Amino acid sequence: MKILIVDDHAVIHQGLKRTLEDEFKGAIFGDGRDSKQALELVGRERWDVMILDVEMPGRGGLDVHKQIHIEHPKLPVIIFSMHSERQFAIRALKAGASAYLAKECPSDQLVEAIRKVTGGGKYISPELAEQLAADLDHDFTRDPHEILTDREFEVLRLIAAGKTSTAIANDLSLSIKTVSTYRARILEKLQLKAGSELIRYAIDHGLDR
Repeated sequence: MKILIVDDHAVIHQGLKRTLEDEFKGAIFGDGRDSKQALELVGRERWDVMILDVEMPGRGGLDVHKQIHIEHPKLPVIIFSMHSERQFAIRALKAGASAYLAKECPSDQLVEAIRKVTGGGKYISPELAEQLAADLDHDFTRDPHEILTDREFEVLRLIAAGKTSTAIANDLSLSIKTVSTYRARILEKLQLKAGSELIRYAIDHGLDR
């Protein structure tokens, strides 16, 4: 089995590799640290599964995954993130990801997810399944931010994290003008008027973590 791990933290990469080496004997591992390397490795070699971090230098994981899914639709991708499943999982799965796991998940969940997605299925954690089931017991209304595009959602989270437009532009490889355009669109869609309201909205909905 060939497993590609894309994460800019060396400690996390090594920890994942040690865990998976015990479960998948003889597995070959690839190591990517940013969006550019992710695209290069996927284009150059064939992989059985890819573990992709959401937060990386350059383009974000969700944005990179969109391109990978278009160019390599048969490659199972597990989105691996520090962010809560509730905020990201459905968005990632709708975009074609085979699984979404929070980084604090037990190692056996990751192993189970790899077995499931390499067999052609999709994987959601028991915790996410419970959340989705609980939502069915209530009148379902979407949070306003769920209508945002993936890029707008990404910009909103970075604003909530306290980053300036210049920092966001650098992180996402965009111009400052483009970031300002996204900011204006977000304010309009969420029916907010000022940046302080945007930050308060993000905090209230747990988008700052």
